[in-house]
Amino acid sequence: MKNILFILSIFFYTSSIAQIETPFDEKLAKELGADEYGMKTYVFCLLKSGTDTKVTENEQKIAFEGHMANMNKLAKENKLVIAGPFYKNERNYRGIFIFNCSTVEEAQEWVKTDPAIKANLLAAELTLWYSSAALMKVDEIHDSISKTKI
Repeated sequence: MKNILFILSIFFYTSSIAQIETPFDEKLAKELGADEYGMKTYVFCLLKSGTDTKVTENEQKIAFEGHMANMNKLAKENKLVIAGPFYKNERNYRGIFIFNCSTVEEAQEWVKTDPAIKANLLAAELTLWYSSAALMKVDEIHDSISKTKI
């Protein structure tokens, strides 16, 4: 009987915790560009292997150093929300960008600034994407948990 009462008390306690709602933060929602659902439009960019396979190792190194520098620049300008590489795969997917804009055309202009894309080492496919406006805080949170900076 004690076990049943203990289990029931834990059940009711955890049920009541699950029902506690986080209060709506109108200021934060506005700052992040959230709609009434806490969402916003981004542009999702799938990076694939490009068509140029004849570059030298040194040219490739320079292009990818520029690629990293360009990503950092776009992130500092609040244009690039998330970026990251894929592990080796059979589809030639190389990585993703999530851009803080609501048109593919605007993201295309930003993609054109990437040296690895200019050199045809990478190719970009862009599409509109609807997701949580909280993604805008990922970079800030990441800085607080990364011991070694990229």
